[in-house]
Amino acid sequence: MSHEPQHLLTVLFLVPLIGTLAIACLPETAARKLAIAFSSVMCGLSVWLLSQFNLETAAEFQFVEKMPWFTQPFPVQYFVGVDGMSLSLVVLTAFITLMSTLASTSIGDNRPRLYYSMLMLLIFSVQGVFLSLDLLQFFVLYEMELVPMYFLIAIWGGPRRSRAALKFLIYTFFGGILMLAGLVYMYTQMGVGAGGMGTFDMTELARLPQLLPKDVQIIACLGFFLAFIIKLPSFPVHTWLPDAHVEAPTPISMLLAGLLLKMGSYGLVRICLGFFPYFFIDYGPIVMALGAFNIVWAAMACLVQQDMKRIIALSSVSHMGFVLLGVASLSSAALNGAIFQMISHGVISALLFFLVGTVYERTHTRQLGEIGGGLAKQMPTLFYFWMLGTMANLGLPGLSGFVAEAAVFYGSFTSPMAQSTTAGGFVQGWIIVAGLGVILTAGYMLWLLKRLFYGEELAKWKGHLSDATMTEKVVAYSLCTSILALGIYPLMLSKYSAPLADKMAKEAKGHMTIGAVPALNKIARQ
Repeated sequence: MSHEPQHLLTVLFLVPLIGTLAIACLPETAARKLAIAFSSVMCGLSVWLLSQFNLETAAEFQFVEKMPWFTQPFPVQYFVGVDGMSLSLVVLTAFITLMSTLASTSIGDNRPRLYYSMLMLLIFSVQGVFLSLDLLQFFVLYEMELVPMYFLIAIWGGPRRSRAALKFLIYTFFGGILMLAGLVYMYTQMGVGAGGMGTFDMTELARLPQLLPKDVQIIACLGFFLAFIIKLPSFPVHTWLPDAHVEAPTPISMLLAGLLLKMGSYGLVRICLGFFPYFFIDYGPIVMALGAFNIVWAAMACLVQQDMKRIIALSSVSHMGFVLLGVASLSSAALNGAIFQMISHGVISALLFFLVGTVYERTHTRQLGEIGGGLAKQMPTLFYFWMLGTMANLGLPGLSGFVAEAAVFYGSFTSPMAQSTTAGGFVQGWIIVAGLGVILTAGYMLWLLKRLFYGEELAKWKGHLSDATMTEKVVAYSLCTSILALGIYPLMLSKYSAPLADKMAKEAKGHMTIGAVPALNKIARQ
C-alpha cells in the first residue's frame, strides 16, 4: 500500500476557499488569472490524489482526516475522506472548474473580481460535499452553494435572471428543509432506538440498517430522497432547471449541469442507498418507474423546444433519469453504470453548454428559428466539436454516454427487481419504456445539429461569423478528449467505482430477504 500524503484532502478542500479570499482582496485585473491559477492547482492536486489512491481498497475511505470540534449539545467535527466514487467526483470537479474558468471570457469587465470569487466559493461548497464524511458538515456545505449560485445567475444572467435565480433558490432551499427534517428525525431516532448512538459520522451511519427499524429508516430516507431528486432534478420538481440554465451565463451552466446536479445523484448513492437500503427494497420499482418516466418525458419535451439551452437542460433531466434507474435496481452493474453516468454526463453536458455559448456569442440568439442553419460553412471546427458532443449525448458506441447507458440497462434487466416473480413485469415494462428514450434522444440531438449547421445559411450571417478561438479550442478539445477516453477505455473510471457498487449492491441484497417480498407483493397487487 502506498503511503498516503498527510493533509492532502484538507489542502484540496481549502484551495478554492483561499482562492475566493485572494480574488476578493486583489485587483480586478488579476481576478481571471488568479481563478485559472487556483483551478489549475486543484487539478494538479486531484491528479496527485488519484495517483496515490489504493485501488485494492477502493470501496473503503482513504486519506481520512478527522478533527472533533465540540460534542455538546450534539457532535460536530471536521471529517473528510474519499473512496472510489467520491474520488471520481473530486477529479471531475477540478476538471470542470478549470474548463468553466477558461470559458468565462464573456464576463470581461463586468465585475470580474466578484464573479470569480463567487465561482470559487461555489466550488468550495461542491467539492466539500464530495469530501465530507460527517453528515452535518455535508448538509452545511450542500446548502452553502445556494448563495454563490444565486448571485452568479442574478447578476450575470440573461434578461429574466432575477426570476430564474429566485426560482432556483426556492426549490433548492425547500429541498434543504426536507433534508434537515430527515437528518433531525434520523438523529433523534438513533438516540432512542440505537442504544443511544447519536452521531453524524457517515462511516457509523452506514450501520443504520442493523440499528434502526425499517419503518424509521423509510421515513428518515424520505426527506433525503426528496431533497436529492430536487437537485438531480426529477419530475415533477425539475422546473427550476431549464429556467436557471437559460438565464445563467455559459460557464455557470457548465458548472450547474456538470457538478451541481451530481450533488443530488451522489447523495442518492451515498446516503439514501448507503444508509437506508430498505427504502429502495420496498419502493425500488416505483423509483425505477420514476427514472424511466424522466428519461422519456424529458426527451419528448426536447423535441418541441426552440431554445438551444432549454433543449440541453431538459436533456440533462432525461439523462439523470438513468441514475435513478440504476440506483433503484440494486444491481451492481446498474449502480456502477449510474456512477459512470454521473461522470460521463458531467463532461458531456459541460461540453454541450459550452458549445451553445460559442454559437450564442456569435449570433446573439439561442432560438433555432432565428439562426436558420448553415453555420458549418463559417464555423467548421465548432461544427466538429458539436458533432462529437451530439453523438456522445445520444449514446454512440465508443463514447462515454454509451458505456453508462448500456451498463444501466443491462444491470436493470438482470437486477433483483426485474427478476422478481411479483414486480418483475412492472419493472421490465418500465425499462423497455426507458429504452425508447434513447431513440428520442437521437431524434432531438440530430434535429438540433441539422437546424444549426446544415442547409443554407441566412444572408445576415454571411461573412460575419468566426470559427473557434484558441481558448475555445483548448476547452472543447479537453472535454472531447475526456469523452473519447472514457468511451474507448471505460475501465479507467469503473475500476474506481466498481468495488463500491459491488459492496453496496451486495449489502442491499442481504437485506432483501427480510423486507422485499411483502413490498413487492404489494406493488404487484396494485
